[in-house]
Amino acid sequence: MAAYKLVLIRHGESCWNQENRFCGWFDADLSETGEQEAKRGGQALKDAGYEFDVCYTSVLKRAIRTLWFVLDGIDQMWLPVHRTWRLNERHYGGLTGLNKAETAEKHGEAQVKIWRRSYDTPPPPMEEEHNFYNNISQDRRYGDLTEDQLPSCESLKDTIARALPFWNDEIVPQIKDGKRVLIAAHGNSLRGIVKHLEGMSEEAIMELNLPSV
Repeated sequence: MAAYKLVLIRHGESCWNQENRFCGWFDADLSETGEQEAKRGGQALKDAGYEFDVCYTSVLKRAIRTLWFVLDGIDQMWLPVHRTWRLNERHYGGLTGLNKAETAEKHGEAQVKIWRRSYDTPPPPMEEEHNFYNNISQDRRYGDLTEDQLPSCESLKDTIARALPFWNDEIVPQIKDGKRVLIAAHGNSLRGIVKHLEGMSEEAIMELNLPSV
């Protein structure tokens, strides 16, 4: 059986992670802690002697910048990098920007847990009057997406459904071709890949916690 090399990295802590806010598709940058986490991740890969041929990430800067720090750490910044919205974090819809603790106080912990931890229940959609609607839905990086492709909110099931086609069509052929692949993305898009690879149940994947680098 052929051996393939694939490394999955979740981005370092973002400024909104630090503030305990729902981030989703909002383009929050890494915090200072997140930058250090990414640098340590790069050093760990360097110490282990990892080399790669191709990299994939989302179109959100916290993942892109994490990848930059990692590639700098392993002195492979020249590697080709493919960015895609399909590896973005889950879209948290109307919850985007809200403090998680305050949201639990307002809606009840049970309801927030359903929104966060249910496999197929999405949060409330992001309406046009939402503070960050224009920042996300009108952003030109998503200008080529069809109305059906551009979400207003997503469950984990929805996130996996839009990430897996890219995995199957773009990444798997590279792996089968013997390419050493590095993916820097987000907790929920990476969950989708892990669920697919490991054949995990919906219940098991909801309990899987992917630490930042």
